[in-house]
Amino acid sequence: MSLFPKALLANAESLLAAYRQRGWRLATAESCTGGLIAAGLTEVAGASDVLECGFVTYSNVAKQDLLGVPREVIAAVGAVSAEVAEAMATGALVRSGAEVAVSATGIAGPGGATPDKPVGLVFLGAARRGRPARYERHIFSGDRAAVRLATVAAAIALLQRLSDEETP
Repeated sequence: MSLFPKALLANAESLLAAYRQRGWRLATAESCTGGLIAAGLTEVAGASDVLECGFVTYSNVAKQDLLGVPREVIAAVGAVSAEVAEAMATGALVRSGAEVAVSATGIAGPGGATPDKPVGLVFLGAARRGRPARYERHIFSGDRAAVRLATVAAAIALLQRLSDEETP
């Protein structure tokens, strides 16, 4: 029995097939999801053809040391930000053999919120070799588990869009 909904697993399977066809390898850089994006992908048999590695960088120090996120950026805008999401994705790309990287940083709750950064706020980053990094901002509802699963689904959708944007 899987932790993940069938629809999410079907999307992961489709994503892995698309990346496999392109010969793309993938890296993840995760904070609020604690490795769930990589876990969702590896729930699909044959994911090792595509998934290069995953970084779980829950602390700011880990983001800096493992992914090269500048301390000044975290100090200026906070770990839950577009800038950090992009830097995490870029750092995962630089530190791996992957062609594509995705990142997630956010506030899954129930604590940690501020007036400007509510529970459910998540930034996803994506980077592809030779292209500028980009981000998406989401606010997911529900409890901690719901926010984390919604983040995994959104990350898989973002990765699929990156593949769809390329002409075969």
